[in-house]
Amino acid sequence: MSVESSSAPNFLRNQIRDEIEREGEVSIVTRFPPEPNGFLHIGHAKSIWVNFGLAEQFGGRCNLRFDDTNPAKEEQAYIDAIQEDIHWLGFEWAGKVRYASDYFDQLYAWAQHLVRQGLAYVDDLSAEEMREYRGTLTEPGRPSPYRERPAEENLYLLERMRLGEFAEGEKALRAKIDMAAPNINLRDPVLYRIRHTSHHQTGDKWKIYPSYDFAHGQSDAIEGITHSICTLEFEDHRPLYDWLLEHLPVPSRPRQIEFARMNVNYTVTSKRKLKLLVDRGIVEGWDDPRMPTLSGMRRRGYTPASLRKFCEMTGVARANGVVDIAMLHHAIRSDLEDNAPRAMCVLKPLKVVLTNLDEAHEEIIEVPGHPARDDMGVRRLPLNREIYIDADDFMEEPPKKFFRLAPGQEVRLRNAYVIRCDEVVKNAAGEIEALHCSVDLATLGANPEGRKVKGVIHWVSARHGVPVEVRNYDNLFTVEAPDKDKEGDFLSHLNSHSLEVVQGIAEPSLAGAASEDRFQFERVGYFCADRREHGVDGKRVFNRTVSLKDGWAKAQKKG
Repeated sequence: MSVESSSAPNFLRNQIRDEIEREGEVSIVTRFPPEPNGFLHIGHAKSIWVNFGLAEQFGGRCNLRFDDTNPAKEEQAYIDAIQEDIHWLGFEWAGKVRYASDYFDQLYAWAQHLVRQGLAYVDDLSAEEMREYRGTLTEPGRPSPYRERPAEENLYLLERMRLGEFAEGEKALRAKIDMAAPNINLRDPVLYRIRHTSHHQTGDKWKIYPSYDFAHGQSDAIEGITHSICTLEFEDHRPLYDWLLEHLPVPSRPRQIEFARMNVNYTVTSKRKLKLLVDRGIVEGWDDPRMPTLSGMRRRGYTPASLRKFCEMTGVARANGVVDIAMLHHAIRSDLEDNAPRAMCVLKPLKVVLTNLDEAHEEIIEVPGHPARDDMGVRRLPLNREIYIDADDFMEEPPKKFFRLAPGQEVRLRNAYVIRCDEVVKNAAGEIEALHCSVDLATLGANPEGRKVKGVIHWVSARHGVPVEVRNYDNLFTVEAPDKDKEGDFLSHLNSHSLEVVQGIAEPSLAGAASEDRFQFERVGYFCADRREHGVDGKRVFNRTVSLKDGWAKAQKKG
């Protein structure tokens, strides 16, 4: 597969095309149904792209619905963040924001319907006893001793549950399906459980809340969803989804289709584990740039276009797999290569004195804002007697093929002159304080004929340079599959070097950078002005998005 190949296979797109060819005009209605119990992550980006993208492509609509059936773990802050992330990715939902809680009255009426039909009952077993009665993958379950309660008694108990007359866990409403079913999800699943918890949308109206399985399919039916697209972990729940639709007087019959979720190596996407990282202070919050959350990736400098491209590149498959994080890096790198203006920033400043320039010398060198984009204008680089270069670009005793600066060796200052290191100035402790170099003023632009200078280094005027804080981010985990470990063990694979903070000096054009502006720091990488702290109290904070090297693209070209 070449880097330039357009899109990976997408069976959902092909399937809908086949439906249209077979049935003629098909009205496509999808939905994105997040649970508001955490921030969205890279896996949700794929689901957003799938659901909103299919609706866009086939002239349909996509609803945003919060499946808010567990108020103990849900917050308004999560709801707000999810809406912001969807808009940031460039999508717009149809109509108003919807909530499963909008349908609680209807869902309760349908629960009563199942009870009247003898298809649901109030159970007094505890959660632990239910698990015991449920059986195993190889052994059938046993019926609850309360399974044959009369419908009238079940209706009476259900209403008392709704009114809050029982303690949490004292009773539950279960569907009456088949305790010997090979699919454990059909062994009398819980439809309602008691929760004495205030709800962020309905307040204290309800003392019972529907299970996700009971709310999800029926909410789809109420909204007229045609394609209920879920990730593969819901495949075993599809028989229950269909059973409920078959036994309730729903207004429509959605069809559930599963696809493989987005799994990226060196990453965890369990919201429970991400919340643990936040709660323990391992990261600074849900939007920490090391987090795989959309808000974290945005803060790190990822663009909506790069994430949409990444989703397209990975395609939509029926079987789970793991995507190399290098592919994600390639998606953002290729976007920023085309769209990020250039700038120079020295991360490890080492002073260089250009001894054959006088103290008052100052000239302005104009260079393109982007080498291939005239619309980005020009940058004005002041050159003075004193400049900073990166300490890594100098070695006092260099090895062979070291083409940067060394005693007696020449390099070109990027976009400027050739200089030669004549003297190394050290302090009493033997540490290098400065380099004294001479500049060849005849070498601005192309090298004169016969001159061969292989090394090019970046630099910044000491007089005009702008102090910046640069945060170099790396993977949060050191192993490819931290999620495979047992409960909690994933923390043992944390990368202690996932964040390095340095104080650098940048060219003066970065003094006016605004929050979320992105740049290529020449010879260093791609960086983004931090959306939270940049500009606060005069601070200039830049987060490294990705390095310049593209290992994935090179591997694809070799392939």
